[in-house]
Formats: sequence, C-alpha cells, structure tokens
Amino acid sequence: MAFIRVNDIVLHYQVLGPSDRQALVFINSLGSDVRIWQEVAPAFAESFQVVLYDKRGHGLSDAPPAPYSIDDHTDDLLALLDHLGIGKASLVGLSVGGMIAQRMAVRAPDRVQSITLCCTAAKIGTPELWADRINAVEAGGIEPIADAVLQRWFTPRFHGVQADDLAGWRNMLVRTPAHGYAGTCAAIRDADLRPDAGRIPVPTLCVAGDQDGSTPADIVKGTADLIPGARFALIEGAGHIPCIEKPAELSGLIKQHLEEAGLV
Repeated sequence: MAFIRVNDIVLHYQVLGPSDRQALVFINSLGSDVRIWQEVAPAFAESFQVVLYDKRGHGLSDAPPAPYSIDDHTDDLLALLDHLGIGKASLVGLSVGGMIAQRMAVRAPDRVQSITLCCTAAKIGTPELWADRINAVEAGGIEPIADAVLQRWFTPRFHGVQADDLAGWRNMLVRTPAHGYAGTCAAIRDADLRPDAGRIPVPTLCVAGDQDGSTPADIVKGTADLIPGARFALIEGAGHIPCIEKPAELSGLIKQHLEEAGLV
C-alpha cells in the first residue's frame, strides 16, 4: 500500500509487477475499493505494471466535501500516473470507473492505450434517480440502501450460495464514507458522456453482466455502439460486479482485448 497527495487530497494506491512494463490501471465502482480486483489484477502482474487505487471518497483515500465530478476523478487519475512516471496506460473501469476511463480517453488520448469498460455506460441513470440516492444517503447513510444496492451488484445465485462473501462485500459498501459515496453519485448524475463517445480513439471493449441490475446489457451495448470500433462481450451468470462473481471470465476477456490491441 502507498499514499500520495494529489489535487489537495491523499490517494491510496497499490502497484503490482515491474515498473518497466506497460501500465494497466483498474478503476473501482461506486461504493467499492481496490479489493474488488483481488482475483483479477494479479493475473496481469507478470506482463504489466498493474496500478490499483481508491478514488476520492472511497477506501483509504481522502473523502473531501461533496459533490465531485467525473473530471475531478479524471484529474486525480492523471496526477497519480504523473507521480508514478507513467506516460501511457490501459484502463479497466467498472461502473463509474468506466465513466472515468471514457473521460480520460477523450481528455487525454495520448495517455491511454486501450480501455475496457465493464458494466458501465456513457450515461447511467437519470438525474432524479441520483438525486433520490443522494438524499437517502445524506439522510440516513449507506446502511438503509445497502441491501437494494447488493441486489443489483450480485445475482440471485450469489445471494443464495455465498452468504458469507455477500456479508463481507456489504461491509465494504456500508463503510464507504457517506459524503464520499454521495459526492460520486453527483459525479454520475451530472455526467453525460454520449456526445464525446465518438471521439474515443483507442481500442475499446465493453463488457456486461447478463444479470446486471445497475447497467443492463442493452445499456452497455448501446455505449459500445457509440464508440468507433468498440467490441461488446457478455458474461453469463454475472451481476454488476463480475470481477468478484466471475473473475476468470472477466480476466480472459481483458487479456484477449489487450492481445488484440497489440499490448501483450
């Protein structure tokens, strides 16, 4: 574990693999931290310099006052890469992490080699949905909404046969700072990346879970259709967090994408 101050906040990050390799950055979803990648990221550590980090408002990183924007999160990632001396990186973003990846590919295309957009879209939800979520969290914290979130995160099978794992991931969610969670809800609420999707110039893979309750497959496919040359893949038996529920399948898709992009 390591920490760095960027943009007046402290970010927690981890680096796996040799520093002389191409960089592969994993970007977390709303309400999660680097631990969601524990069964995916190590598979790439021999071939890449793997970077994991907790975005602002999450994990061990600072949680400044809300609201945040997607550009705030993008600025943080760019500053972290600068600190690590990484000129270019491939990005794997889950949910809001995928929105950050999309934004970075448009804002700083010279810094991005490829992107994998997992269970995400160029526009997620409606302003009303996110306003309701923010109001609920500001009024009562994350605990009252946690079970509804987990219904979207994981399939019924996961709920039925992995109760202990479910309880552990619920702990991660509810221990996210409420204002950090609400701040990133505001970032998602205010972000509409559809007008710029056609400007993404790098190899792109869009991955959906067939039982995702947050970003259903048709929404993810719709974003793939906006990005020139993007490929779409569906993981069966997965909800919104396939890096937990189907890590081998997701790892295989990421590896194939990197190979096809000439990065492995």
